[in-house]
Amino acid sequence: MEKRFAIIAAYFLTEAFGYFIEYLNIRRLRMSSNIVLREFEGMIDGNVLKKSQEYTLGNARFSIASSLFNNLVILAFFFGGLLNIYGSLLKSLRLPFVLSGLLFFLILYYVDTALMIPFSLYRTFRVEKSHGFNTMTPGLWMKDFLKSLATSSVLISIIVLAGLFIVEESPHAWWLWVWLLFLALSVFMMYVSPFVIAPLFNKFDPIDDEALVEAIKGLAEKAGIKVKSVFRMDASKRTMHTNAYFTGIGKVKRIVLYDTLLERLDTDEIKSVLAHEIGHWKRKHVLKLMAVTEIIALAVFFISFKLLQGDALNDLFNVHGGTFFTKVIILGFLGSIAALPAGPLMLYLSRRHEIEADAYACKLTGNAGALADSLVKLSRDNLSNINPHPLYVVFHYSHPPVIERVRRINESSGRN
Repeated sequence: MEKRFAIIAAYFLTEAFGYFIEYLNIRRLRMSSNIVLREFEGMIDGNVLKKSQEYTLGNARFSIASSLFNNLVILAFFFGGLLNIYGSLLKSLRLPFVLSGLLFFLILYYVDTALMIPFSLYRTFRVEKSHGFNTMTPGLWMKDFLKSLATSSVLISIIVLAGLFIVEESPHAWWLWVWLLFLALSVFMMYVSPFVIAPLFNKFDPIDDEALVEAIKGLAEKAGIKVKSVFRMDASKRTMHTNAYFTGIGKVKRIVLYDTLLERLDTDEIKSVLAHEIGHWKRKHVLKLMAVTEIIALAVFFISFKLLQGDALNDLFNVHGGTFFTKVIILGFLGSIAALPAGPLMLYLSRRHEIEADAYACKLTGNAGALADSLVKLSRDNLSNINPHPLYVVFHYSHPPVIERVRRINESSGRN
């Protein structure tokens, strides 16, 4: 009983800490809502800052509401007896180990997905629409939802079937083989996703602006790489947010630019964004993050293997006649509490990579001003919080705040 109380207390503390960080960020936003920073003068005014504040506050309120609901569901499931009932019900079916596990995890996924539907609809058609971002119709939302559900079902089924088969066939070394399975699937998805999954949701066309294409080719040649795949994505079909991203590895590397971004930035600014993405290529950031992730994953699988021995986890949560699957889900819950420090570490590495990519872009283009201006425009067009609380950044930001990036670019280039 004492151990369960300690677990509940730890869970409440981690959640309370998250709400406290949210509060700090909101308070900082309200205190600085009317201050136009020097780096943004002429591009961001008081009206934009007001809209940014309203959008950030709207997202914060939504995040808190959905989090509170999720916490109630989790507490009811793990400490209200639902896990015990659910585990016993599936065990009574007396299905084979692998099939029983597939049913166990798929049902949980479907229930969780169903519970989140109202929140997804509210965010899309209330929060995003009220701030001028959503362009998605209810019909398109439903199509995307069904495609996502089908795709996720296939992927979950493959992972669960293969993973549980390994557990059954290699009970003493499954942690290593399952880790290798996840590693292989991760690499496979990096190759397949740009060609199979992403096109299910968006249309990707080569950029047809000849002058821009020539500028891109020249930039790539200067970087010593051959770019075959720079695509325009029809993001405006769903949202007015602007973005660009890098995906894939090996010969299937792609740089993707939102059509909304192409419409709002000039050629030099687009080149600077592209140079930033090339910087991720050249600095091997994807491979570095993947290496760190897999090393951590290997340790997690080994520790999980040890903790899943015996019935200590089922006993801890009073799951009578529990199974391997109930122990896995319990371990996942405990892991979400214990993993609190790991999130900031990975986010820190990501932010460092963004700084390196910015520096590379400035050096490659020789036009630091274009990169700084593009960052300000992207922040303005996306109504980003340009000056978030430092602690909020540590736990939530994969990119440095735009004000830090612009100041660093200006200082390194002597623009100040």
